[in-house]
Amino acid sequence: MKEFKGRVIAKGNFKGEACVSRQGFNTLASFQKSALMNKKNVVVSDQNNKDLFGVNITNKILCLPITIGSTTGGLVIQTVCDMKINPRAFLFSEEIDSLAASGIVLSKVWQNSDVICIDKLGEEFLKTVNTGDTLEIKEDGTIILLD
Repeated sequence: MKEFKGRVIAKGNFKGEACVSRQGFNTLASFQKSALMNKKNVVVSDQNNKDLFGVNITNKILCLPITIGSTTGGLVIQTVCDMKINPRAFLFSEEIDSLAASGIVLSKVWQNSDVICIDKLGEEFLKTVNTGDTLEIKEDGTIILLD
């Protein structure tokens, strides 16, 4: 068991499966196909993301350094949260970018989303956690690697 502590952006408690991107996560390229086709799950459609391309991340714990890409990133996150096909949590090793923060915060406020977000978990977090690992998220920003 290993613990990490980060800064809480959107609090919550959750235990689930990690999906890890060790590179910047392009929200538009990753979510767009599933959202536009009104799918029941988000399957990452960004062909440039070798870690998660083709992986279903709905209700999973998305572990990433930072989001990248278009200025529509926040709106895309808000959209998938509104559709209830979003990752259950966004865990950032780095400081969250303003676009992702706006989408997550607006989802909590406007859609009453249960999405969780914690940033500043550190480089060691992404080196340690792997896709398929079980994580427990505490509302104080503690992440426990259970595997």
